[in-house]
Formats: sequence, C-alpha cells, structure tokens
Amino acid sequence: MRGKLQKSSRSDEVIELSAENANAVIDDHHKANLLYDHYKKGANMNFPKDLKYAKTDEWVKVEGEIATIGISDYAQSQLGDIVYFEFAVEPDEEVKAGQALGSVDSAKATAEVNFPVSGTVLEINENITDEVETLNQDPYGKGWLAKVKISDPGELAELMDAEAYAAYCESR
Repeated sequence: MRGKLQKSSRSDEVIELSAENANAVIDDHHKANLLYDHYKKGANMNFPKDLKYAKTDEWVKVEGEIATIGISDYAQSQLGDIVYFEFAVEPDEEVKAGQALGSVDSAKATAEVNFPVSGTVLEINENITDEVETLNQDPYGKGWLAKVKISDPGELAELMDAEAYAAYCESR
C-alpha cells in the first residue's frame, strides 16, 4: 500500500510514503515520546547524593551549620530556559522554612523558590541576576542561590535524600 503525504499546506511538494515507511515514522515518533516522558519524569536527572531535597524542588547542601540552597536539576528542566531571577530576601534576614527566597521566570512559567530550612541569610548569589542561565547550566554548582545559618537542624529530617527525591520526581 502506498500513500501520499503533503509536506506542508504552503507547499505543493508531495512525499511518497509506503506503509512500511509510515510504520517506521510512527515507531520513531513513539520512541521519541517514550524518551521524552522518561526524561520529563526525572529519569535522566542529576541528583547528587550529598544533598537534601524539598518537595518544592530546592536542594540543600549542609556543611556544619551552614546550608547552601538552590533549585534542582529537575526544577530547571521543567522550567526550561530560565530568563530572570529575583531575590525576595537580603543577607542578615531571618527566614522560615517555606518562605520565599525568590522567583524564577522562564519561557514556560514563573515559579517561586522557597527556603527549605529556617535560619539567617548569610549570603545570596548576586551573580545569578546577571548570569541567570547558570541556573540551567550548573544548578548544583555556580547556580546556588543562598547560604543560610541553620536555626533548626531538625527541619533537615523533613527533606528527602537523593534516592527518595528521584522516586518523587519520577512519580509526577
């Protein structure tokens, strides 16, 4: 069986398409959708084992009583290309877990970034406002957002380890 497929409504060009070729195209499309769904669910994401993760997709690296905070690889992949970040806090502010750290804008959405732990803001990564693409390129390194002196270490127990966070991402 042979059919004809018009390439576009603006073109008179017609491509010959056999049933065999059509099945190959459909099969490739199906595989691409499966890979996309797999990636979208976080299967190919980077979840460093030395970090803790919040259900709101922030990560925390704890060094003594200092928590470095950023957004996860999963969060940045869901947002797509990030175009703007605005901090909602300044150094020396007292913050509570769940309080807004800032907001991130992408081509797809605007999202709030929250503090996963309470404490005193020691430092914010001011480079992010000028180099916002760093959040997509290096979310666990140069893309850190804030450093906080933790006031309630018990809050860390409410966060997920890498394995639990990966499973959480895959379930969404």
